[in-house]
This record gives sequence, C-alpha cells and structure tokens, in this order.
Amino acid sequence: MSTPNGFPQHSGACVTRSMEGGAVQDLHAKKAGKAAKKEADGNGVLTFEDPPSVGTSLNETLKLLPAELKANMKIKSITPRPPRKPRLERAASLDEKSWRKWRRFRTSQESLTDPNETSSSNGSLQEASLSPPVRGKASPCHQCCQQNSLHSSPDASEASPMGKSRGGTNDLGKRASEISSAFGGLLRGKAFAGGRPRLSQIMPARPLPPVELSAASHPLRTANRMDSDCADCRHHSQHKFGRVSGSLSDTRLHGSGMVYDTCSTDSMKSTFSLLTPIRSKDVRSRSYLEGSLLASGALLGAEELSRYFPDRNIGIFVATWNMQGQKELPLNLDDFLLPTDPDYAQDMYVIGVQEGCPDRREWEIRLQETLGPHYVMLYSAAHGVLYMSVFIRRDLIWFCSEVEYATVTTRIVSQIKTKGALGICFTFFGTSFLFITSHFTSGDSKVNERKMDYNKTIQALTLPKNVPDTNPYRSCSSDVTTRFDEVFWFGDFNFRLNKDRETVDSILNQNPETDMSKLLAYDQLTSEMSRGSIFKGFQEADIHFRPSYKFDIGKDSYDTTSKQRTPSYTDRVVYRSRYRDDIHAVKYSSCPVIKTSDHRPVFALFRVKVRPGRDNIPLAAGQFDRELYLIGIKRRITRELQKRQEQKDQKSSSICSIS
Repeated sequence: MSTPNGFPQHSGACVTRSMEGGAVQDLHAKKAGKAAKKEADGNGVLTFEDPPSVGTSLNETLKLLPAELKANMKIKSITPRPPRKPRLERAASLDEKSWRKWRRFRTSQESLTDPNETSSSNGSLQEASLSPPVRGKASPCHQCCQQNSLHSSPDASEASPMGKSRGGTNDLGKRASEISSAFGGLLRGKAFAGGRPRLSQIMPARPLPPVELSAASHPLRTANRMDSDCADCRHHSQHKFGRVSGSLSDTRLHGSGMVYDTCSTDSMKSTFSLLTPIRSKDVRSRSYLEGSLLASGALLGAEELSRYFPDRNIGIFVATWNMQGQKELPLNLDDFLLPTDPDYAQDMYVIGVQEGCPDRREWEIRLQETLGPHYVMLYSAAHGVLYMSVFIRRDLIWFCSEVEYATVTTRIVSQIKTKGALGICFTFFGTSFLFITSHFTSGDSKVNERKMDYNKTIQALTLPKNVPDTNPYRSCSSDVTTRFDEVFWFGDFNFRLNKDRETVDSILNQNPETDMSKLLAYDQLTSEMSRGSIFKGFQEADIHFRPSYKFDIGKDSYDTTSKQRTPSYTDRVVYRSRYRDDIHAVKYSSCPVIKTSDHRPVFALFRVKVRPGRDNIPLAAGQFDRELYLIGIKRRITRELQKRQEQKDQKSSSICSIS
C-alpha cells in the first residue's frame, strides 16, 4: 500500500515519529514528499528529476523493493505541540563540520537523475541533502539505524528527494535544513537494516584542494603544534621546499614540533628572537670603540634600551664584606650572592671586600663559579686589601663604556693599605655609575676621623677620566659623587652604637628580628647623616637585620672575648642619584650563614632607572676577563660532577646489620 506520492507507508511513519517536536516539521515532510516521484523501470529503481553527478560512485541509485514501497506509505497527522528541549544524543549523520565540507564541493555538481538530463539548479539538491540533522528526540526508526548512519551518512543524505531548486544561493541553507530534517529518518529506515541494500559512499567530483604545509598565519604559527605521529612531515617539507634545517635553532624548532617547514621556522625565529635586523648603513657608520652620533639605530640608543629593558630598569646587587684577612673562604656563596628572595637574579653584581683574603684571584674565581656562565667579570680592582669586582650579564657587556678606577689612601703611615677607598666608574647606555668601597677608621669614639676619611675620599677620587660626564652642569669639582648619575657607596664604615654592651644585648633579646628601631636610635651613622655632616645627598634603606659586627668566628654569638665589643652596624650600603626616584631599594639584609669572619656580609638589591645614550663615548667593546670565566666554569662543572658522584656512591652503598 503506497501513498499517492509513491512513498512507503512505513517510512512515512518513521518520519512522523522522529518529528514529534511540532507540526512545522511534518509540513516540511509533506512538501518534500511531493517533490519526488516514482519511476517504474522494471528494476524497482527510485530516481529523481535531477540528473546524477559526474562522479563514478554517484552513478549508482537507490534500489528498494516495490513491495516495501507499497507497504509503508501512510503518513499520520499529529497535533502540534511545543518543541521539547533538545537532548544531548549521538548524531545519526554527519556533524556540522563534515556537512560544510561536503557542501562546498557538492554545490556545483549535478543532480541524481538520468546522466543525459541537465539541471537548472546547479546542484541544489545535493547541497540541500547534506544538511545537518535535527538534534531532537530520536524516533525508533532513527534509533535502529544509527549504526548504519555512522558509516553511510553521506549516502543517506545523498538520496534525499527534492525537486528542482528555483531559489538563489540564500535559500540553499534553508532548504537543506527542511529536507534533511523531514527525510533523515525515511532514507535511513528499517528498509536498509540488516542485509538490505544501502547507498554507496559519496566521493568528491574533483580532487580535494591541497593542504598547505606552511603555517603562514600567525595564530597557526604560534598556537598550533605539529602532531608527533606525523613522522614523514619533515621529509615531505624538505622535499617540497628544497632546504634542510642546518642551524641549531632550526633543528630545535623542528624537533620540538613547533613548526612544520623551514618557512615557518624563519617566522618563529623572527617572532621570539631578541635580535633585530641591522641596516647596512648603520654597520658602515658605526664604530664600536669610539662610536658615532647616529640619530636612530644607535648602539646605546632608546631602541636598543627598550628592547633589552622595556621598563628601562635594571637590577643591581651591591654587597660589602670585611673578610678579616682570613685565608679560608666559605664553601658555598649561593646564600650570599643568590638569595632566594627575590626569585630572579640581578643584571649586575658589585662586590666590595675589606681586609680581603691573601689570594685575591681565588676569591674572584669563587665569585665567577657561583654566578655561573650567565655572568662575566667586567672589571676588578684592588687597593691594598680592598677589593672590588663588577660582574654583569654577558649579553649586556656591549652597552658598557670603558671602565675606570681610582684609589684613595686615608692612612698614610701604614705600610699595608688597610684603610682607604676604591672607586670604579663606567657608563651603561646613557647612565653613568660610580661604585665606591671604603674602610674608615675604627674605634667607638672616632666619629670625626671617619668623617675626615669621607671628605678626603670625595675630594681625592679623580673620576671620571676619559668617559665624558653625562651632565656636567650638575657636577662639582670638589665632590666626586656629583659627577655621576647613580652612586653606590658601601663598605666597613666602622660607625658604632652609642650604648653599652648590656643595653644592646637586652634590646636584641627583647625585640623581634625585624624591629631594630630601638638600636638604630643609638647608631652613629644615622645621627650624622641626619645632621648632614657625612654622605650628603645619600640615602639608606630601612634596616631590618641584626648588627653585622662583631661575632665569634664560626658562631652566631657576639664577641665573648675580654673586650666585649658592642654589636654595631659597621657594614653599610648607601646610595644617591642625580634624579629623583631613579633608585629604588628592593631588599637590604645580611647573610648570617657565612661565619668565616667576625663580620657578616651585607647586601642590597636595587632597581635603577637607565636612560638611553649616544654612541659618542669610548666603549668597552665586549671586554671581560675571559681567563677567569673559563676557570670559573670548569670549577662549576667539576663541582657538579663530584656532587653527582657522591650521590651515586651514597645510593650504591648499603649497610647490613646482623641481629
């Protein structure tokens, strides 16, 4: 029994059960049913008005038994009801992405009728038949054919009957949605279950467009990663582009799966590298020893400064330590030079030592070994037993001027220069720096002598020599600290606490570790700086650590000898700047772990603003102590190997006990 339109009654029932969400879909089913017709050609072949596609696999048509077509042609009418809320179920046909992909290459194909006929709709039938399914409650017919639809969904959607399309391209999507929702269950009904004939797989009429191997777009280049299971992708890319990655950076990019071909490799390198292209005219006109006045592209200009320091601030570590002339050096300097707070290392390390160890070179090697291969020693100088070493990140040495130093002796009668000052200066980009380490006169009551040492130092230090002053209008010939933008003065100033030992011990025992305000009320240096008699224009960060002098060697207790010296803040770090708020103190503390001297090391971390400069100064041209660098790195490697060997021996050794 069949309907006047020639559709099987059973299939129409499947349609009604799958669309119980509303009457609109039922109306669509009726309209679509009128668009198809049955042609009795002896073989029981169901054909349509439009001709089939030119593809080889599309010449096969849908074959159904006539008896089944007659037995299932009754369409039941239902009462319209509001659509139910969609349920999340497994899709019975192609998903939306696959549907869109099929729709692109099926739009221009012919219809599914006789090959001799022509279609005026430009493939609108195929385009409409590839619409996504309605995600509603599945009918029993729909449920019974889900497995078949997973394998033959293109076939099923291909056979959706529809008349010739007379609308434009704007009606294609609407018609596709109507037809596929009405006949999705019809063409995937029980008539195709089991061993029943099914539609053949739809093949594209023309080859798919080639997939570009070059990830040209920025989102693909930066966000997508190449699948690791595509083992032949690199071989294919090399064959296509005719180039094998030869550099280390290219190999790493390909090996890590970040890029697909050499073209993408170049884009990746330009995206992540800090190096910018250099114009040929800049290379011709620039001298890396004397420099040139380039308006743009200067080595010390704003462009280079912003590239390395976008916020134009660098981190500087300044430390002072009176070593008491001890030959023995600490086993580990990590806690001194690389404190855990903050998390990041600084850009520049300046260490001043008073009463240094006899082997100065060994001390510098230990510093290089601790700081590692990322830092090089820009300069070092000595004045008797006063040492100063300046380390800087190795990629920043090109932006430093020539380094100059000068010394001052405050104790002339002494054969050994234990008291005095040592100054080192240089220009970094367009900012001039001066670092001074001093050892003033000792003694509880010799405050005036210490002030005299200060005055002599600022007058006798003859700096700078060849490096020009960045702001000569704000300089004073009688004060060396006014001739530089940023000045850091650190050392053993020997200023004491004007209080007896018992009172100081009582305050230390009562107050917590961070509250030192009561002790600082008796500090000589704080009092003299407030009066302006010493360190004019200088500042000091807040002190939240215990006095750094005088300890029993190897212990945490203060002087227990017969002299019973009063604990004092003798080791200090002060700073000044030509410009307000150029220097910001981040941390000011001591290192109680190092106990080889009666002084504890004191260090300070700063954030310093740097300004761009011009290439009209004598540059250091990458100068650093290469021999020291190699020795320090070898020491570091040897230490790591020894540590690993000790751990290996410890794991391999075993202790057996017999009870």
